[in-house]
Amino acid sequence: MSPTAPVWDPHQYLRHSGHRARAFVDLLAHVPELPAETPAGRPRIADLGCGPGNVTRLLADRWPDAHITGLDNSPEMLAEAAPLTGPTPGGGHLDFAPADVTTWAPTEPYELIVSNATLQWVPGHVTRFPVWVEGLAPGGVLAFQVPGNFDSPSHRLMRELAQSARWKDRLGETLRHDDAVRTPAAYLHDLAGLGCEVDAWETTYTHVLQGEDAVLDWVKGTGLRPVLTALGDDAEPFVTEYRAALREAYPATAHGTLFPFRRVFVVARKPGQR
Repeated sequence: MSPTAPVWDPHQYLRHSGHRARAFVDLLAHVPELPAETPAGRPRIADLGCGPGNVTRLLADRWPDAHITGLDNSPEMLAEAAPLTGPTPGGGHLDFAPADVTTWAPTEPYELIVSNATLQWVPGHVTRFPVWVEGLAPGGVLAFQVPGNFDSPSHRLMRELAQSARWKDRLGETLRHDDAVRTPAAYLHDLAGLGCEVDAWETTYTHVLQGEDAVLDWVKGTGLRPVLTALGDDAEPFVTEYRAALREAYPATAHGTLFPFRRVFVVARKPGQR
């Protein structure tokens, strides 16, 4: 059985939007100034895996005159993002379009290609780096962050349950984690080999989540989506078992539920104009 393409729920995803957006803000803080001279007369930016567009619009704060396009393969996410389409206050433009990150290639020069917590869903995404770097304007930047928490209890317990006798026949290889992301050093090697100047690092956030079964509520918007999609109306027994395991792994405290979350960041600049 091949991994199940998840059906996304934008509203569930956005329930923890503040915590999720923090990594994107930190990524953008490390993106250098984009080339001053651009073929289009203003920066051209692509956001790969834009989701509901809540962080895509943050790009317009940093580059107010840019033409920014959010790309995603989820109709549900693009429908949520659609109302954000239009001119931006700084004279730029924001739009969204369907695209599959596994095959997307630039058809015009981009000053910035950015991706927020998407590439872990793309098997072999490093093979796309040459195409994306080629599509950057001289001095352009490829920047992304991906979760690096696949060995944490939230994901390990999910995998163990999916492979248990009760569920393995239905879930099989639904969850793919071992090769989902690389280390900062490996990404640096990949992109430096393409001639880029690379900054790669990792950060572990300790999110303080509120509410009952807060970690379960978080993963229902992201990592658990393939399981929920594969099981459909039969998902509740799995969720019940998983909930019990998460409660033990992430006990609630007087301050909330502490949820350590490691992320990997990469900013790669193509040689050329600065």
